Amino acid sequence: MGMLIFLLISYLLLSISLYFVFNKAGEDGWKGLVPVYNFVVWGKIIGYPLWRVALLILPIVNIFIYAAMAVRMVRSFDKLKFWHSAVAVVAAPIAFFYLGLNKDESYSGPNFTKEKEYQDQIKEAKESNNQRQLKKLQTQNPYHKSGTREWAEAIIFAVFAAAFIRMFLIEAYVIPTSSMEGSLMVGDFLFVSKANYGIRTPQTIAMLPLLHNRVPLLGGESYLEKPQLKYHRLKPLESIDRNDPVVFNFPEGDSVYIFPGRTYSIYDYRRGQIDDQIKIQQIKTGRKDLVTRPMDKKDHYIKRCIGLPGDSIQIIDRQVHVNGRPAENPKYLQYLYIVNFSSSNINTRNFAKWGISTEDNQGQNANQMVLILNQEQIDKIKGIDPQATFEVIDISKVDPHPNGVFPHDRNINGNWTKDNYGPIWIPKKGATVQLTPDNIALYSRIINVYEDNDYREANGKFYINGEEATEYTFKMDYYWMMGDNRHNSEDARIWGFVPEDHVVGKPLFVWWSFRENSPAKGVNWSRIFRSVKSLSN
Repeated sequence: MGMLIFLLISYLLLSISLYFVFNKAGEDGWKGLVPVYNFVVWGKIIGYPLWRVALLILPIVNIFIYAAMAVRMVRSFDKLKFWHSAVAVVAAPIAFFYLGLNKDESYSGPNFTKEKEYQDQIKEAKESNNQRQLKKLQTQNPYHKSGTREWAEAIIFAVFAAAFIRMFLIEAYVIPTSSMEGSLMVGDFLFVSKANYGIRTPQTIAMLPLLHNRVPLLGGESYLEKPQLKYHRLKPLESIDRNDPVVFNFPEGDSVYIFPGRTYSIYDYRRGQIDDQIKIQQIKTGRKDLVTRPMDKKDHYIKRCIGLPGDSIQIIDRQVHVNGRPAENPKYLQYLYIVNFSSSNINTRNFAKWGISTEDNQGQNANQMVLILNQEQIDKIKGIDPQATFEVIDISKVDPHPNGVFPHDRNINGNWTKDNYGPIWIPKKGATVQLTPDNIALYSRIINVYEDNDYREANGKFYINGEEATEYTFKMDYYWMMGDNRHNSEDARIWGFVPEDHVVGKPLFVWWSFRENSPAKGVNWSRIFRSVKSLSN
């Protein structure tokens, strides 16, 4: 609603400013107040052909056409300096009010047509080798731009275009961890479509272009938390399906401690899930600042959608069940294994080629290794050592936090582990649940944080926005996201549901891939320009 109000006010101001500009340009002012028709007349005033104005109906493209039309309008009043164009793009109504109300400003003709005619004269002089005429035209050229300005405008346009493409259409990501191996590998560079699941309009508007949340090298956040616009998503091209890899904002990423190579949420700290004592001391003593982030500036995660809104999820002996039935497993599902080789001379030469990274090696002694593997990797190891044996590890026996799973309430998940989890129901928009002490831990964060209510508990009762509540109706859909590397993935089993407003986009294809994200280890040539679907199914 906030975005809609902002757009309506902006359009109203623009229309009123066009009323005054049209009068100056010899057109009836009332035409500036008529939706759609005012843009047609605007195009006529600046000399744009109708087909070019018609491009305003195309999403994203219309942003660039609008900016170009604003620049042409001020140039049609002989405002030819760089800053004139900049003001026209950033605040067209202000520039137009000035042109329309200032008695000293006058319309000099359709700029697009005039500039084209002047350039045609220069071209004709060059082709006829009329040096005298050419020199005269170039010397008297009112539209001449210095080399510095040409470069500045080119750079600004490139940044502007890249920022909008990144914001609305496609963004590049790199896989930093092994949680989705071997479907998506550490060092894979992806292009992610923001249109497939619906373009999410910006919420944080004061930010450095082309940066997500951190300033490289210098450190610090790359945005201002305020002002903020309300969440809004355009109509999607498709819905999220089970087993789709999805990019989303980390649900618990609103308050984080940032360390080199790793970010922890305040919830990790409160739950005692940070094992590094040095980091814990830095947080305790206040030497590490807590960074708060708006929703669209939380870190990006990529996982596989295991459960849809309204589904029930349960994990029994590592096998995910959806609505009571065994789920389809990803092709490259990984677990932690104890591998016993037939000799101590273990041939690991091809491990990197097979996608077994350094991170996948959890320990080694004599003729034994602890490895994170998928079935294809197991088969390849058997190819070099047919006598090798593989024992899947009970993760609860090696996990330092075996019961540290969502919702972190022993009344609900006292015996749950990553391998034996649930059942748990995924909230669905419009569905209503009864609130009880036995289930409130599942939904309190949804009510209070994700759906922005004033929630509190007192004397065994629940209060939402000041009113006692015994039930709650969900405002959004939620999803259950898990990594393919089931024994080395921080996913929904740790931090719970992913709200629909956190969904960023659909990964399309790998455009580059370094082995283990290290140029020194070579390039995964076989993965380049492969679709994510072909790599993960």
